[in-house]
Amino acid sequence: MTTVPEAAPTRVPTVREQAVEARRAGRVLGTLPTEQKNAALRAVAASLRRHAAEILTANALDVEAARAAGLNDALIDRLTLTPQRLEGVAADVDKVVTLPDPVGEVVSEVTRPNGLKVSRRRVPLGVLGVIYEARPNVTVDVATLAVKSGNAVILRGGKETVRSNAVLVRLIGEALSQHGLPPAAVQVISDPDRARMLELLRLDDLVDAIIPRGGAGLHRFCVENATVPVIVGGVGVVHLYLDESYVQDEAGIESACELIGNSKVQRPSACNALDTLLLTPTSARLALPDVARRLVAAGVELRADPLTYELLQSHGIAAVPAQEDDFGREFLALTLSLKTVAGLGEALDFIALHGNHTDAILTRDPVQAELFVQNVDSAAVMVNASTRFNDGAQLGLGAEVAVSTQKLHARGPMALTELTTTKWVVRGEGQVRG
Repeated sequence: MTTVPEAAPTRVPTVREQAVEARRAGRVLGTLPTEQKNAALRAVAASLRRHAAEILTANALDVEAARAAGLNDALIDRLTLTPQRLEGVAADVDKVVTLPDPVGEVVSEVTRPNGLKVSRRRVPLGVLGVIYEARPNVTVDVATLAVKSGNAVILRGGKETVRSNAVLVRLIGEALSQHGLPPAAVQVISDPDRARMLELLRLDDLVDAIIPRGGAGLHRFCVENATVPVIVGGVGVVHLYLDESYVQDEAGIESACELIGNSKVQRPSACNALDTLLLTPTSARLALPDVARRLVAAGVELRADPLTYELLQSHGIAAVPAQEDDFGREFLALTLSLKTVAGLGEALDFIALHGNHTDAILTRDPVQAELFVQNVDSAAVMVNASTRFNDGAQLGLGAEVAVSTQKLHARGPMALTELTTTKWVVRGEGQVRG
């Protein structure tokens, strides 16, 4: 009887080996013409649509495992792909294809008195390490933006996304190969052990930037342990200040209900969802009962300070007394804190203490609006618009790698331009320095 030998297990490359391959791939990507990169991205979008059933099946297994592990509803929501969400991801790939390629753009150009022609042009950052939690859509967003901007990327998703990411990265790699791009340009660390993440954070000889997307704990871990530069973002408390000038009539009150409701309810697990509503005593009296009824009907738990709690109780609206830590807190869930302030000055002081991500004002007073814009030092400031617009796709960037809340290199939604740096190019005709 002849026995068939068992196949040897496939060797999983180390993180360093992956980074070496990514560095090689990045050198190729940085020199490719725009149309070749766009063709590969069109193939990615087509593959996502063609293989939707396979992707959704893998994602359903991830969601089932996450529920069994006791993950909270906010993380489950971030993890879940639906046919509509997957189509949105593919549509964002299509949008990136239509955007201008930043690589090679001449940012400035001047001729010096000695005849030297000095210019700066955009070039890719090189190799990105992106660490994130339960968001498989990030896998595609990041890969798309990295490829278009000429960067290779090593993805380290959470253990919750292992099945989804395995399918997505395989499909992306196949699409890249079809158009002559190195599949190693987009890789995933499949081992969920935190030690692998630590290896990535310390590959400063091969990786050019680390971009974490997740909770405050993940960001702090990266900052404290990385020798690679870390671009911090995606964590922050979102405020909306309701000025009394906005709610002087029924139309204003209805608009406030719509804007505040959209900011909180449209996708509560997103980093740009509303956390704290700031009101004056007058704006609370005029509009809060209507706003609160709309929010409670949508399943929002209201955590109210003494003045707003008393007002809501008098109208028979459910709320709980707010605790001190309900302010300055990112909920990522259907929970909203209510805070009374004397006016715009106190609101600005409160936001300065707790904010830096997305902050909004609803006002009909242009002076108040301009004071808010000038004084709020956050990555994005909204005037009479939902906080949910602090998003790369919504702001015309196609997609985003993260929302940076730091001030060096990039701030706000990070898309194509933010994934490049510049280099100086000096052209001469034999000049020497005297």
